Amino acid sequence: MQIILLERIEKLGAIGDEVTVKDGYARNFLLPNKKALRANDANRKVFESNRARIEADNAARREDAKGESSNVEGKEVVLIRASSNAGQLYGSVSVRDIADGLNELGAKVNKSMVVLERPIKTLGVYDVKVALHPEVSVTVKVNVARSADEAALQSQGVDVMAAMFDTDVGGFTEAYDPNAEPGEISSDMLDEPAEETEA
Repeated sequence: MQIILLERIEKLGAIGDEVTVKDGYARNFLLPNKKALRANDANRKVFESNRARIEADNAARREDAKGESSNVEGKEVVLIRASSNAGQLYGSVSVRDIADGLNELGAKVNKSMVVLERPIKTLGVYDVKVALHPEVSVTVKVNVARSADEAALQSQGVDVMAAMFDTDVGGFTEAYDPNAEPGEISSDMLDEPAEETEA
């Protein structure tokens, strides 16, 4: 389907571009969200007559987004989740979780602004893009941990899962004396050294 873009869309085009997209993408997303018009003679005339207003509105929204970007840029969202011992989450972190976390920190975002390239399914710190406007995007950190203490360690750069497996969790290790007889107790384990009896 041929459409005329009413705003810049990543990997598609800028305002006023006529592009061809799949019918379902146009019908289900672009047209209902007023991001595009069908490319026909009537719509081309409407677009050209309103082009200055559309571009001015876009510029105003872009400036608002640039002003808001300072409230969002560099924020760290801490999400406490249950996980297996290997660090796999029971479930995954959604864009709604990230948007809610940012809003609690004072940023004004909605879930459609959060761009998650793949679902977050393991513990760790992730960089997530937030598109405040089609031409303004910022990066936030999403810290997924099992507790607030782990989140604090992860934000300092510690890989909690690797550290957990590096530490020796086996408690007691027995001293090994290669010269000892089987069943003999080593002398350093005795409370007092054995006194030899005179015959």
